[in-house]
Amino acid sequence: MRVSFTTVFTDTLPPVDPAIEELKGWCRRFHDQGLTPSYDGGSLGNLSFRPEKRKNSFIITASQLELKDNLTADAFVRVHTCDSNRGIVHASGAREPSSESMLHFEIYKARSDINAIFHGHCAPILERAEEMDLAVTSREEAFGSSALVRRVLEMLDDHTFVVMKNHGFLALGADMESAGELALRVHGECSR
Repeated sequence: MRVSFTTVFTDTLPPVDPAIEELKGWCRRFHDQGLTPSYDGGSLGNLSFRPEKRKNSFIITASQLELKDNLTADAFVRVHTCDSNRGIVHASGAREPSSESMLHFEIYKARSDINAIFHGHCAPILERAEEMDLAVTSREEAFGSSALVRRVLEMLDDHTFVVMKNHGFLALGADMESAGELALRVHGECSR
């Protein structure tokens, strides 16, 4: 997967946080439910959480990661800040952060009530989004792009579930459980 930013590493050590174990559990559940399908070299989708409320730094799955694998510490990256205008992500970790790191950063920056962002891919959700009255971006944009960030932010408002047209979905929550359960509920409703 291409990354549309440059990563500046402040440290090459993986992040340490007890909540990473919960994130690993959600990675497995998303994989088992088909919400992060595998492709050659990784899984489609990425999950993050904000360890410190009201701070914009967050821990996210690394780029080109198989979420079904037994995830080790180096599968996660702490993103400290992003300069979206210059396309620079400041991070700590042993691997590149997810290609959607700038999107996660801008959502956390815009919404202090959100502490977990789970991005997945599911054809039934994309196909039935408008029928189910889900929030959908106005047009399709390339993954990892600043255009995609703008499309999401322009309609984010107070939505907790956003469908990125012809791409995937974002489940947003005050914590990982609320983001994950929301995604599972919408997935269940769309699959009926």
